[in-house]
Amino acid sequence: MAKSGSSRRWLREHETDLYVGKARREGYRSRSAYKLMEISARDKLFKPGMTVVDLGAAPGGWSQVAQRLVGPNGRVIATDLLDMPSVPGVTFISGDFTEPAVNEAVSRAVGEAGADLVLSDLAPNMSGMKAVDQARSMNLAECAFFCAQRVLKSGGSFLVKLFQGEGFEAYVRELRQRFTRVVIRKPQASRGRSSETYVLGLGYRPKEQRFCGNGV
Repeated sequence: MAKSGSSRRWLREHETDLYVGKARREGYRSRSAYKLMEISARDKLFKPGMTVVDLGAAPGGWSQVAQRLVGPNGRVIATDLLDMPSVPGVTFISGDFTEPAVNEAVSRAVGEAGADLVLSDLAPNMSGMKAVDQARSMNLAECAFFCAQRVLKSGGSFLVKLFQGEGFEAYVRELRQRFTRVVIRKPQASRGRSSETYVLGLGYRPKEQRFCGNGV
């Protein structure tokens, strides 16, 4: 089947992308690893020995970065619907994290001490219809936040990908009610034409425990 013009353009852009080449040379599974590294360097996200949860982790670029930065005494718990080849030092839980059984498995893996950091680089499968894609993206972000509230310890951090559009401002306001500081980051590794941005909540303030599941 012949590739469409947009597919050919994407392939050309992908093959000439600075961060794609860098990821291949340095052994990272995705160019998005450099987005996390940039935010981490700026905001000092990681410390040795931390417990980190990576939601929607496949293909594993963020888990690779997290495992390297928390070191041998830290823990990284990753989960995704898609299979993910194992990353040394990373516990992988297969399944949809919005399903109660998977959510519970993540919570058990974290343990009673709680997580220091929850990461979400989730994005929906894009339909090409802006309103639909934005609604799906915000739904994923909301569920990621609910899950983060279940496992984060007091003072923990939450980093989530959002797309500019309907629901963005309301979501940021919601985070500001639960974190002592909320900042917005647009890493250089993000493609310029993309509306993606990252919102980072620092200093989690627990309230009531929330459950993450379908219908929440």
